[in-house]
Amino acid sequence: MCGYGKVAAACQMPIFSYMGHDVFNLPTMLISNTFPYGKFAILESTDYIQEAMSKWNELGFSFDAIVTGFMASERQAQLVAHYCREQASLGTKIYVDPVMGDYGKMYAGANEGTIRCMREMLSAAHLCFPNYTEACLLAGVEYRHEGITWDEAKGLINKLRRIGSMSVLVTSCIVDGKPAVIGYNHFSAEYLLLPYEVIYTTNTPSLTGEGRGGTASPVQFPGTGDIFSSIIVGRLQDGDTLQHATQTSMDTLRHWIDLNKDNEDKNRGIPVERHLGDL
Repeated sequence: MCGYGKVAAACQMPIFSYMGHDVFNLPTMLISNTFPYGKFAILESTDYIQEAMSKWNELGFSFDAIVTGFMASERQAQLVAHYCREQASLGTKIYVDPVMGDYGKMYAGANEGTIRCMREMLSAAHLCFPNYTEACLLAGVEYRHEGITWDEAKGLINKLRRIGSMSVLVTSCIVDGKPAVIGYNHFSAEYLLLPYEVIYTTNTPSLTGEGRGGTASPVQFPGTGDIFSSIIVGRLQDGDTLQHATQTSMDTLRHWIDLNKDNEDKNRGIPVERHLGDL
């Protein structure tokens, strides 16, 4: 749960609620603001999670789906994974976003223990949503800035499936020279390759004259992965197919990025409440 910025539960809960789902939350940690600001305060909530899950079990609570995100420790991941397996045995769908890093680097505070945490979570997943960086960390393969071939992409997907996730979606992947979302649908036994276009914004030339004419750079917001996975989960829970739900989420997210590409402070994330009517 982020205090300043639309990431994680702060942007997921409005999306799920607007799509008509009853939403409940169990924060794995509280964070003061999004990571790109460079400074943040964190409060881990593992002891609270353990007690809350115990009370939920005593009260007989059950869920149609559970969506997991950042895990603050290995102990926390083990507790959550165990709970997810218990709920899955009762028919609950488990969706795992193994939040660890992006652009070939791990987030501040993530380490080898974080990778073990997320492998533990994948072992309980019906569907996981790593970005390419996280997929490489989980699979133990080299991150390649230039991208990979379609055959290599399928090999990466298969490594994630062997960890335990039934279906897989990998975002922010360059496949045969084109950005794409790749995946595997275990219901149809089909691989997915869904290309997309990157949105760029033009930087204003400096007063010194350097960069005259401006330079184009990709528009980046924290929380886009959370938006992506939330729309997919919401549609899957309503009976949509994985490929159609994914393409719909990609199209919606691209539209929202385009609408907000000129926002002055992109570290806040996308103000999702303004755009919920698009869902």
